[in-house]
Amino acid sequence: MIVVDTNLIGCLFLPGERSSQAEAALAKDTEWAAPLVWRSELRNVLAYYLRKNLLRVSDTHQIMQEATRIVHGREYTVTSLQVLNFVADSTCSAYDCEYVALAQDLHIPLITADKQILAQFPDTAVSLDQFIAN
Repeated sequence: MIVVDTNLIGCLFLPGERSSQAEAALAKDTEWAAPLVWRSELRNVLAYYLRKNLLRVSDTHQIMQEATRIVHGREYTVTSLQVLNFVADSTCSAYDCEYVALAQDLHIPLITADKQILAQFPDTAVSLDQFIAN
């Protein structure tokens, strides 16, 4: 099992330069976990695509349904205390720190392409490139 951030989840469903890497990550480990905030973050990404007329409403519904299926049973809450401690010790957003907190709670890696998270939490975060290469 791995913790994944919304960027990775989005890459799986939205065409882009990292789509094939997201597919490779899912093929390597199908047990994706995320803090509950992933849902709001993905809905926000989908709202952007919807407002730019890059997706239809029905597309956003389907993406949300498929993404939910992938993390089903592996969505977790994290403590505010832990998240805020990570915020205090980094320049990462509280949203990003939720993923770090979950990975540390579960003692599993956070797979991400976010350079800031990778730089500030090197003991927890593993780059998407490194994950699929190993």
